[in-house]
Order: sequence, then structure tokens, then C-alpha cells
Amino acid sequence: MSFYLPIADIQINLLLILFFGFIVGFMSGLFGVGGGFLMTPLLIFMGIPPATAVGTESVQILGSSVSGAMAHGLKKNIDYEIGAFLLIGGVFGSTIGVILFNFLKESGNIDLIIKFLYILFLAIIGTLMLVESTISLVKEKTIKTPSKRRSRTILDLLPFKLKFRNSKIFISILLPIFVGIFVGLLSAFMGVGGGFVMVPAMIYIFKMGTVLAIGTSLFQIVFVTLNVSILHATFNYSVDLILAIFLLIGGVIGAQYGSKLTSKFKGEQIRILLAMIVLVVCVKMGIELVNEPLNNSRIILQNV
Repeated sequence: MSFYLPIADIQINLLLILFFGFIVGFMSGLFGVGGGFLMTPLLIFMGIPPATAVGTESVQILGSSVSGAMAHGLKKNIDYEIGAFLLIGGVFGSTIGVILFNFLKESGNIDLIIKFLYILFLAIIGTLMLVESTISLVKEKTIKTPSKRRSRTILDLLPFKLKFRNSKIFISILLPIFVGIFVGLLSAFMGVGGGFVMVPAMIYIFKMGTVLAIGTSLFQIVFVTLNVSILHATFNYSVDLILAIFLLIGGVIGAQYGSKLTSKFKGEQIRILLAMIVLVVCVKMGIELVNEPLNNSRIILQNV
């Protein structure tokens, strides 16, 4: 069932796309994370140009995030006030990111930068998850001590503080704006929602509750990936809708099956398994990145 993808300029089997969409959706449902940081490298491995993989994956993340955001909204698990400031930073960061993306694409350096960013972030995320989860799994249980009052940090000195009633926190509005800008840049360059950065930031820096952090993150991701998708489609012409639709179909089906297995594993076991998968993808991309210059140099020598 081969089909020509006009934007990607490649002939590919749509059943293979459905299969990979299903696998990443399955892992998303099992691990409780967005699959963008895994799907984009897989698309690159299949021969999709990195720029097209990033732009198309933004559309797929947009579609899958809408349902999650709506579900959390109905349960009142979204802090719309913090979400608004995250969104301000996210739209600004993603817009600047797409402009830089186009500049680097025109200069011919975007493919190398995308692969390098993925290797860097996958290595950091995979290593941190593996170390943290392994320690949590093997260490003995200790007697819980009463929680101490949170000590003040340099972040508490930031101006423009606001009390967010839903989250019951008192922080500077600059924090969510800066986090939004960073996540927006990631979305533009890597085709990810940024939840793997945003949720920990809201939990450990903003001191938000986990459920509210997840819901608010999805709310921001919907609008930022919408902005990224539109800009990539109209500005960079790097969105292949046919590819995105089949990825979305496979992802939705896979997520349903993956979510059913979550309760059968311990949280640490799930994180260790995910960390190993992330590191395998990182090593695979690293090997390809090293092989490309070697192959190119051989071609040059042969021509000489």
C-alpha cells in the first residue's frame, strides 16, 4: 500500500506509517507521555526529511492533545491563569523558532541541527530518567519525616508576582512566560509538545500539583502546536497532512491499548523501560549522524 507523499517527496508504505503511529501511541498510553520526541526520530529513520518530520509531527501532537485537554478541562484540572502566561511565552517562542527554522532551512543546516538537538535532549532525558528510576526502585523504604517549609530561592526575588487561586501558588508571572518561550522554541525546532519539560517545571519550580500541571500543560500545548503547525505549513511548507492523518489514526488506536497496561507495572519500572527506549533511539541517531559525514567524505574522494 505505497503512497507518494508530496511534501516529504518520498514513496512510503502507509501501513508502515500506521504501524509506527500505533507503536508510539501505545507507548504514549503506557508511559503517560507525549510521543513527539520518539515519533519524529522514527520518521527520520524511515527517510522522511527532518524538516518535514518536525512540521508534520506538530499537527499530530495538536490532534492528540485536544482530546486530553478537553478531558482535563471537564474535570477542572486546568489553571487557565497560569496557562495564559505560558501561552504568551509559548506563542512568542514558537513564532521566533519557526522564523529561525526557516532561516536555517534556507541555509541548508536545519537537518543537522534537528538531529543534534534530538541526540542532546534524548541523552539528557533518558539518562536522568534511568538514574532516578533505578535509585527509586532499589533503595530501601525510609521513615517519612515531616515536610519542612520550602526555603526561599532566587526565583522568589523575581518581580511581577501574582497569586494563582486555582493552583494556590504565589509566583512571578515571568516564570511561566520564560518556560513558555523555551517550550515554544522546542516545539518549533523539534516537533514536540514540550510536556516533558513543562510538567516537571510546573511541579518543581512553580510548586503546582501534578494533576493541575498535566492539565495546564495540555492546554498550552494545544494552542502552541496549532501556531507551530500553521506557521510550518504556510511559512516553511513542511507539513504533510496525509502523513499526519495516518500517524494520528495509528496513535489514537495505540494509546487506547497502551493505557490498559499501565496499571500492570510499577511507576519506576515504566520509567526505566521508557528511559531505555529513549537511549536506544538516541544512540541510533548518533550512529547515523556520525555515518553521514563519513559517507559524504567517501563520495567526495571517489569523485576526486
